Amino acid sequence: MAGAARSALGLLAALAAAFAAAPALASDTLSVAAVGDVMLGTAYPSAGYLPPNNDCSPLLALVKPHIQAADVAFANLEGALTDTLKDVKTCANPKWCYAFAMPVSYAACIADAGFDLLSVANNHTGDFGAQGQASTARALAQHGLAFAGMRSCPAATVERKGLKVGFCAFAPNAGMCSINNLSAAEKIVRTLDSLCDVVIVSFHGGAEGAKMSRVTRQTEMFVGENRGNVYMFAHRMVDAGADILLGHGPHVPRAVELYRRRFIAYSMGNFCTYSRMNVQGVNGLAPIIKLSVDGKGEFLEGEIISALQEEGKPVTPDSAHRAAKEIRRLTALDFPESPLTVDEQGKLTVGEQGKMRAPDGKP
Repeated sequence: MAGAARSALGLLAALAAAFAAAPALASDTLSVAAVGDVMLGTAYPSAGYLPPNNDCSPLLALVKPHIQAADVAFANLEGALTDTLKDVKTCANPKWCYAFAMPVSYAACIADAGFDLLSVANNHTGDFGAQGQASTARALAQHGLAFAGMRSCPAATVERKGLKVGFCAFAPNAGMCSINNLSAAEKIVRTLDSLCDVVIVSFHGGAEGAKMSRVTRQTEMFVGENRGNVYMFAHRMVDAGADILLGHGPHVPRAVELYRRRFIAYSMGNFCTYSRMNVQGVNGLAPIIKLSVDGKGEFLEGEIISALQEEGKPVTPDSAHRAAKEIRRLTALDFPESPLTVDEQGKLTVGEQGKMRAPDGKP
């Protein structure tokens, strides 16, 4: 990971020159929309796992107004964008072995939905080896989508409303910027913080499944893999300069938290996972987290828009607010000390008590 950190520093140093140009008049607020895993169907092991007529456009049609309305929108890309189904990964335990190959053309659906930032730091970006990773990077770049998380692309930046937004992503998997190398991750975040007004950090971590919805504040293992201590990671990244932490990986929603006035979502679960994924029960809850932060990244207010998934169907808005209610329940259990309030419709607010103080007593 040391090499990845050096690559990040070199990349960001080059970006600094571009940012030194005369800036636009910066806004005092930034709106962010964030979702969990996106996998719009897979051609592997069969094209039967793709949507009808190989058309991904209906899958996000009912929820994309929420995504498009944000200044910056984020998703975790859970799989490769490749039309070359070779070099597929092998697993020590075939029971837990899935490989996801979205056609390259599906990048257009992701862009059309309004996404700007994509994490490629997860356990499926490498499903089709180096060629799959390279194909994914080309497809995203061709559609103007910023992405980060592989060692070859540790960080990215975009500019919105005169604000410079930095983005980086981490996972416990080979070839990715590691969630378990905290010192290297801190270097990337500190460098972004020195260049940008708002820093968004994505992490793919924590154990998977409906029984793994709690934030344990301990290292989490899953099928023999160290999936990180997501609580420690998130807090360390905020201390290093991160403003928004966006978690995914458990495939279920988890609690949200404010730490030093910075927002943390510990898992946003699945969002649009068309096939070959369990979307039963809590796994089918598909929250859209909408945030408003100030020009320095401090949380102002937010909302959880609830949506639902059914296998083989588009993502659908949920008037019963089930995702919001689940996140409200988990937040009360895991962070009773947090000043962040989640109501049953998903409104995120913080009162005067929310002028949080760090462990050293400083605001």
